[in-house]
Amino acid sequence: MTRREELLALRADTPVHYNCCQSTLIPFRDLCGIDREKANELGRHFGGGMGCGAACGAVTGALMVLGMAGGTPEQAKAFRQAFREKNGSLTCAELLQLARDQGVERKVHCDGMIEHTAALLEELLGQR
Repeated sequence: MTRREELLALRADTPVHYNCCQSTLIPFRDLCGIDREKANELGRHFGGGMGCGAACGAVTGALMVLGMAGGTPEQAKAFRQAFREKNGSLTCAELLQLARDQGVERKVHCDGMIEHTAALLEELLGQR
């Protein structure tokens, strides 16, 4: 299963509800040296912008992956810049407002954020 397939499967598992951070971390767990359960636990409280609309969970998950996979500060900066340029913000509340303004349903929006994050991570970490 590819990382993209795994993150789509996580997001489709609605009875469990993997948040944006977990859905980013779990498919990249091998690069982080942790198992699925640890990735799930690590990301548990970072969804919904840490539960208060702050930094997007997909962004925090990606920065965790970059840190644990040996990414450089330059890669982290490049990730943040590319994410902000494409999506308009790094903040969950602002991203959700942009989606509402465009008439995009929350789950569809968040799924897109996670897919974009995974693509950026694969590019930055040479996984493509």
